[in-house]
Amino acid sequence: MGHYGGVSTQTLPKPDTRPEGTDGTDDDSPKMFHYVRKNKIAESAVMGTHVVALCGEVFPVTKSAKPGSPVCPDCKKIYDGLKPGD
Repeated sequence: MGHYGGVSTQTLPKPDTRPEGTDGTDDDSPKMFHYVRKNKIAESAVMGTHVVALCGEVFPVTKSAKPGSPVCPDCKKIYDGLKPGD
């Protein structure tokens, strides 16, 4: 989604998360995307296991976010409030 931007070598990145889709709409597009840990995304996509978003939503990964995709406001608030290294 391009939400990470440039990272200075003096600033630690936030936890390794990115938005992933949940429930689809009639056109098979997710209604919104949630922040989940990157290390769980591939496993979920391949094995069908569920991931837990920052907001607590549990779902299997089916779609990746594209620039401009709607992001869960609860996940975004939590992600934005995290300190580097949390």
